[in-house]
Amino acid sequence: MTKSMRSIVVLAATFVVAGAMCFAQSGEALYQAHCQSCHGPKGVPNPGIAKILGVMPANSPAMKKLTEAEMMAVVKNGKGKMHPIHGLSDAQVKAVVLYFRSLGKK
Repeated sequence: MTKSMRSIVVLAATFVVAGAMCFAQSGEALYQAHCQSCHGPKGVPNPGIAKILGVMPANSPAMKKLTEAEMMAVVKNGKGKMHPIHGLSDAQVKAVVLYFRSLGKK
């Protein structure tokens, strides 16, 4: 393999890895980008938002009672005043749900 061909292969591999890392966002980063404005940075909403939108804290018994699948459906489809979150893969939805559930354990 020539030196220039090897450089092209290395460059292409670098772009593939960098692109994959962009899609593999953590649940925390996704939560901060899409959820914390209503649900609060620690899973506890602002009292005014909670009252107006009916947002419950992550540690509420009603939230803890929901299954992972039920929470994923709410993120994908919305419920009540919560709009669906578009543009997330199933893996990203699961990551944000797992992160939100972890806030309820703190």
